Amino acid sequence: MVNQARESISVFDIFKIGVGPSSSHTLGPWKAALQCIANIQKKDSLAAVEKMQVLLYGSLAKTGHGHGSDIAVMMGLCGEDPETIDVHSILPKVAQINDSGMIVLYGEKAIPFQPATDIVFLKNENLPFHPNGLSFLISMKDGREICATYYSIGGGFIVQEGDTASTTTQPIVELPFPIDTANDLLRWCMKGLSISDVVMENELAWRSEEATRIGLLHIWETMRDCIYRGCHTQGELPGGLKVKRRAFDLNKKLMGGTLAPDYDTWLSKIQAGGNSFQYTLDWVSCFALAVNEENASFGRVVTAPTNGAAGVIPAVLQYFVCFCNGKDPDKIIRFLLTASEIGSIFKKGATISAAMGGCQAEIGVSSAMAAGALTECMGGSQRQTLMAAEIAMEHHLGLTCDPIGGLVQIPCIERNTMGAIKAITASQLALQSAPDFAKVSLDKVIKTMWDTALDMNSKYKETSDGGLAVNIPLGLSEC
Repeated sequence: MVNQARESISVFDIFKIGVGPSSSHTLGPWKAALQCIANIQKKDSLAAVEKMQVLLYGSLAKTGHGHGSDIAVMMGLCGEDPETIDVHSILPKVAQINDSGMIVLYGEKAIPFQPATDIVFLKNENLPFHPNGLSFLISMKDGREICATYYSIGGGFIVQEGDTASTTTQPIVELPFPIDTANDLLRWCMKGLSISDVVMENELAWRSEEATRIGLLHIWETMRDCIYRGCHTQGELPGGLKVKRRAFDLNKKLMGGTLAPDYDTWLSKIQAGGNSFQYTLDWVSCFALAVNEENASFGRVVTAPTNGAAGVIPAVLQYFVCFCNGKDPDKIIRFLLTASEIGSIFKKGATISAAMGGCQAEIGVSSAMAAGALTECMGGSQRQTLMAAEIAMEHHLGLTCDPIGGLVQIPCIERNTMGAIKAITASQLALQSAPDFAKVSLDKVIKTMWDTALDMNSKYKETSDGGLAVNIPLGLSEC
């Protein structure tokens, strides 16, 4: 584990709006570059910078091209915000840097920069703290050489080498209900609070309840818009694998050959189609495909808790809205609060980084988050909610991360559909079960996940050195 005890993690640390395709390989390096520039501004001046080189290590180097790590670094150095940047402007900005041989730091100071030589992929070198390491080598006009090293530890969280401060984006606070484990959470729930109640009370340490509610509904709107956009965009995913988008065709087929002009019309048409098992199953898969196809296309997504697993929670929440009478904003807020706390417990007790734990740390964690959140919103008790999260993770244990070509496409996109379906199944099982008879607790499955991560061969940890990544020809289309 690479976290600190009693780390205070907000719902807005777990759910972050950003750009695909990877939270650890795209969003993390982007934020590291932003922080590096901010530190230079604080301690020196951008005008004093003469030259800069960026070194990517380990997993960042091995799959960095496919994940857009180099693009992310350049956008961060330019001072672009991943939450607000026009995603259609990213590639033109990169082309301009390549063509001019210059990069404008934070929009203020132009320095010579050749991406082909100034972003170095050190595929055979690893830094000791985490597989996702990157260093900024900065030459100053007065002759000083500065080296700033960062680690992207999963879910868009970053740590600077030598910095003991929290990796969260929120101010450090004392929470009324500090939580490290599922047992901690249950103890606070004994006061008569639901899990989402406990989380909301903690969020009050950072901001007002109204601000939290507004922020969470914005998170949902971003998820919702991503689903709708992915279901109405056709074509081929970038990266060279020639993977065809499937959500568009599936959506059109399920809609009887027509397309809806807006989200509300689309939702109404989906609901009018009934709720048979096959129909519901197809839609959940469609929702998840849509998000992760957007993610693979450098689209705007919500890290939940990672980009590679960004489709699971939106798909399950959209299922809840469509088929379980979950359109009430209060229910949506409860869903996201509960999901975030489960994700936080996994981050503290294990990892949410595929480079540390394989895909069990991404799809597995997101499935557990969605299962628990759905269970609370469907009327489950606190213990049933945690039971659902445990069931979902138990059946993702050992899942490897072996992306073909280093792209978040095969098998990542389909895995989101499986994670969503497993989450719904886990919730149903928990709702029909008595937790008193459960043999495995959530804390035990988190420990087991971490033990499994430590035992897992590094070639199955987002390096593209094993599994499907070496057994499938790069030219093969996804079936």
